[in-house]
Amino acid sequence: MKASRISLILENGALTLPETGLIAIYGACADDDLRALPKERLEIIQGFKPDFDALEARGFNVVVAASGPYAAAIVMLDRSKAKTRMMIAEAVARTPNGLIIVDGLKTDGADGLYKECRKRLTVSEAFSKAHGKLFWFTAEPAFDDWADTGPIQLGDGFQTVAGVFSAEKFDRGSQALIAALPEKLPKRLADLGAGWGFLSRHILTREKIRELHIIEADYNALECARKNVTDPRAHFHWADATRLTPPQPFDGIITNPPFHTTRKADPDIGRAFISAAAGMLTPSGQLWLVANRHLPYERTLAETFRFVEEIAGDNSFKILRATKPLRGARPQR
Repeated sequence: MKASRISLILENGALTLPETGLIAIYGACADDDLRALPKERLEIIQGFKPDFDALEARGFNVVVAASGPYAAAIVMLDRSKAKTRMMIAEAVARTPNGLIIVDGLKTDGADGLYKECRKRLTVSEAFSKAHGKLFWFTAEPAFDDWADTGPIQLGDGFQTVAGVFSAEKFDRGSQALIAALPEKLPKRLADLGAGWGFLSRHILTREKIRELHIIEADYNALECARKNVTDPRAHFHWADATRLTPPQPFDGIITNPPFHTTRKADPDIGRAFISAAAGMLTPSGQLWLVANRHLPYERTLAETFRFVEEIAGDNSFKILRATKPLRGARPQR
């Protein structure tokens, strides 16, 4: 584990934390270096299930929503600019006159955010290291316009929140998958990586479906799905789809798997979804998957299912159907 900017700045004495009081960390990830921080005084706010579980396993106090008040707060930049701003506004509100530390990569907008904060109040000199930037200031009511303004309203009664995937528009891949699905679907289904429920609500227009398990790792997205999908046949699971073991296998799985954890595409995430799906299905189970045209999923599908075919697509997306999972298969990545 490489030394983080927060550990380096605290260990060299350039920054000192308050001696008492609760310290919030917004957005810490599974393997972040937090060794210089007082573990017994930390409250980590993290709604992504894999990171939540990993941090909890390391002995940290992890929650999905901030409680406060705090003596200090650390905000780790999110890929979503809107979510980062909301976290800063909340940290300031919950840390009156306390220390606010902002840390993140330049690729996540650290340079621009530093300039924006300097226009609003007195900010420290930036500490730059490892393609990122860290700075701090004393909390003042200078970020009210960055505060959470409530759900984002989309068409057809859907609502989302800042920071979730495709928060401000319907995802084209999901739309393509819906159009390609057969009218008759298996009775017991799962939507892996369901997001805020766009696919799930459309799946449940099929009357013959008895139950649909909505599985999503992003807590905020799943909370949106609960509001967007009110059909009693829906069952909601805050879980890492790649690690979930359902009590009963599914007859069918539908998924638009993620392929980013950072700004760089990572096909291994989709491959992990495929492998997990194969293990969750009945021997005659079916998988429907949408993917960007360039993503190399066919080999993994061939290693985990007996039959694989492309049933629809265009220059941007491909819709793949796989049937009859191969038990004991070990796909090569």
